[in-house]
Amino acid sequence: MNTITFWWIAFITIFIVVYFIDMYVTDHRKGEISVKTSLRWTSVWISIALLFGLAIFFFFPQNEGSEVKTSTVMGIKFIAGYLTEYSLSVDNLFVFIMIFSMMAISSENQPKLLKMGILISIVLRILFILAGMSLVQRFEWVIYIFGLILVWTAYKMLFSKSEDNVDPKSNILYKAASKMFPIDPDAHSSKFITKIGGKTHITMIFLCLLVIGSTDILFAIDSIPAIIGVIDEGNKGALSLAEENFLAISSNVFAVMGLISLFFALKGIMGMFRFLKHGVCIILFFIGIKMLLGWVEPISNFFHENSWVSLAVIISTLVFSIILSKVISEEVEEKELQEKLEETEK
Repeated sequence: MNTITFWWIAFITIFIVVYFIDMYVTDHRKGEISVKTSLRWTSVWISIALLFGLAIFFFFPQNEGSEVKTSTVMGIKFIAGYLTEYSLSVDNLFVFIMIFSMMAISSENQPKLLKMGILISIVLRILFILAGMSLVQRFEWVIYIFGLILVWTAYKMLFSKSEDNVDPKSNILYKAASKMFPIDPDAHSSKFITKIGGKTHITMIFLCLLVIGSTDILFAIDSIPAIIGVIDEGNKGALSLAEENFLAISSNVFAVMGLISLFFALKGIMGMFRFLKHGVCIILFFIGIKMLLGWVEPISNFFHENSWVSLAVIISTLVFSIILSKVISEEVEEKELQEKLEETEK
């Protein structure tokens, strides 16, 4: 058994165990999961992913003929890729929350849709990663197109409101399905398809799944260039294509692992992530510019020799955005309280 096969087996085993534990916890809950419990489970899943990255950092063997220590490069790139994709996944969950709210999906049906949405996301990301990595390997100039996509995505995210991009009824799949089949009047049905009077009806959660699935495609289009920018850019042959694919897929899948628990936590602590979108925009812009400037030898050499710089930028940006969200939200609350006191005194 070669090295990369061993790590694939380890990754798949961990994912299957964690995924089924997560499914069991959410399926056997009594009532909605509390924020405290959700945060506890979320911290467990994050810890497992980071421990996996540390295992790569310390134990992945050195490639023959490589000037840079392979385990160090792979460990840093795994954690950088994981944090980038996790921050994007958190931002994506906010969109899911809005979709559920706008389509009036009951809390009982939300976990079921999340599970299917996550599975769709995993399949799409794996397919997109394999296609993207192959393109970059065959046509080096594709990396610059991905860089432009990231810069454009950062701009689009920064200057557009999330709710402007979430209108289920304008979704092409929603429109097509609702024209082809009548909709079950029971808005809280837990089935995807029902029979009423011998006629096939689609339910609201079926329409919601179509919206989430098409949204997953858009998320994958935005996130795949980001992970390729973190994993592939600046390697200069330090990693093989098989190792790059392993890092890109494993960090992506770990990033969506445990999102069900995080979903319930986010509904109670959304204020902590008010500026997360801005932080994600900065990260995407940074990765995009780094990819676009890859042809500049000094810049390319710098990131090749100092792979920790990208990780430092990602971590510091995420931490700063969360701290800023906490500080500013507190200031806003204090200001509102002060204004209410002043009105009372008048």
